[in-house]
Amino acid sequence: MAHFSDNFREKVRSSNDIVDVIGAALPLKRNGSNFVCLCPFHKEKSPSFNVNPGKQIFHCFGCQVGGDVFKFIQMYENISFPEAIERLAERARIPLEFEGPSGNQESRGAKDALLKLHEAICLRWQNCLAQEPTGQNARDYLAKRGVGPDAVKEFRLGAAPEAWDDTVNWAKAKGFDLGLCELAGLVIRKAETGRQYDRFRGRLMIPIRDHQGRVVAFTARQLELTPADDPAREAKYVNSPETPIFTKSNLLFNLDRARSHVGEGHPFVLVEGQLDALRCWSIGLKTAIAPQGTSITEGQLALLRRYHPQVECFFDSDSAGQKAALRFLPMALKAGLEVRFLMLAGAEKLDPDLLFLEKGLAAYAELQKGSLSAMRFVCQPYLPKIKQISAEEKSRIYSSTADIILQSESEVVQRQLLEEVAHILELPTSTAVAFLERRKLFKDNPTFRIQPKRTEITDSQKKGEEAHLLFLCLHHESLLHALASQLPHEWIDPSHTAGSLLDRILAEAAHNGWTGRDNLDQLLETEEEKTLVASLLFEAAADDDLIKIANEGLRSLQRRFLEPRQRQIELEIASKGTDVESDLLSLLKQRAEITRQLLHPPKLSLGS
Repeated sequence: MAHFSDNFREKVRSSNDIVDVIGAALPLKRNGSNFVCLCPFHKEKSPSFNVNPGKQIFHCFGCQVGGDVFKFIQMYENISFPEAIERLAERARIPLEFEGPSGNQESRGAKDALLKLHEAICLRWQNCLAQEPTGQNARDYLAKRGVGPDAVKEFRLGAAPEAWDDTVNWAKAKGFDLGLCELAGLVIRKAETGRQYDRFRGRLMIPIRDHQGRVVAFTARQLELTPADDPAREAKYVNSPETPIFTKSNLLFNLDRARSHVGEGHPFVLVEGQLDALRCWSIGLKTAIAPQGTSITEGQLALLRRYHPQVECFFDSDSAGQKAALRFLPMALKAGLEVRFLMLAGAEKLDPDLLFLEKGLAAYAELQKGSLSAMRFVCQPYLPKIKQISAEEKSRIYSSTADIILQSESEVVQRQLLEEVAHILELPTSTAVAFLERRKLFKDNPTFRIQPKRTEITDSQKKGEEAHLLFLCLHHESLLHALASQLPHEWIDPSHTAGSLLDRILAEAAHNGWTGRDNLDQLLETEEEKTLVASLLFEAAADDDLIKIANEGLRSLQRRFLEPRQRQIELEIASKGTDVESDLLSLLKQRAEITRQLLHPPKLSLGS
């Protein structure tokens, strides 16, 4: 059953005008009765993303995504449908109303309790860092690293005392359930004794915030104070486990702040760790972000692309950092990101935190001057000896580089990058075109790029009279009721999306009553159906003779259904002998009835 009642969902929808919601995230411009802009879900140069205020829907004619305000928030924020409802309810300041099994309410209640717990423990550790003697070691560490009070306050840094049971005792005193603390990963239970103890002991505490700025987890930095008997003593960083409010592959550190500072000329700056991002922010570089852990994920990069397509990668210049950068590049191209790599000329070993500590924001300008394009970064090891490399070796380099480039979904980008590599390797630019064409011919080659899954409307989804009749039903309610009463169920082919949806909508109108197009999303079961409906709703309704058009479609469906049966009867009649007169008579009657129906097809009228 639904997490939220239908009435609540409609209340939230009606309280969030789609133009206002999308306009807060994208630069919409009026174009006739619609608003348009560049699509945030795929790379394009001219705007094909449309928002229709009258129908309260959006649709991109480039990548074919579309839907209502809930769908936009789902895709743009990379969250679930219930979370999108919650987000929009919060925007409209509407209290949440739940429906269905208690499990739904319990799940929401657990998330709310976890958020409350994380906020409270964050305040406790902030106070420890600021005022308590046990926070002195963390204060000394921050002073040594040059982290000032403004950054400490902005990022809500804290200190966890070194005692085994500080958090356990704090939770008991504040009335927090220790089972909830276990779920949050703040305390751990020993299997042998059942005793509970603190996960974070004697460490600098760095809160992790979600896209709304809520504390959902922590990263804990090792200090001199970290006890020797702590099982995690040797770990430089200890992180919160994943919980109902924290999935590390879907979050980027500092994204909640950085996303409001990116724009043309101000790309995201991807650094390796939280303290690197904190350092960037403290010197005025507000667009720095960091992954939650050792490597970035496709989900995180897809999230970045929705806010801004340009990323500068600034990892440590040691071998581990460079390997991480090379792992990052193919994923970034696949996500549709434009990537540059920040490099400091002549630096054998470069730590972003130390560099910015010494030189401040001026270091960033210096880095940008020496930055490398994605392809020049990949080819960097070969640049000093490019004149000495044989043609055969260049071919191998080109092929391996092409495997990275072909992760991009755009053939325009592929060709541009391949031409750049050809230029770097001093090969003819025609090599790029020839290479791309060869790859198209050999799709079975395991190195050929994998086409991404998209909810595009395929020919099989839109073909046939079903899609045409579905369009008429969506735009003209009178025709919907007429078809519901006169179009036989068996005439509809449900094997493709349009047919399946048409059959379901007509059945709903015939048996349950049609409650209007605003409640259509309740009947949509798949992403393909939602995409198809969004596309059809954005098509302009014709001013032609609607009854005539609908009757032509009805006639086509009738012929498609009856004519194969008519041919089958003809074959059976031809095979019957004179000794099976009763069977022959039955077949003749069936043929006559089909002929009569084909000669007198059903005709709709708006009074049907």
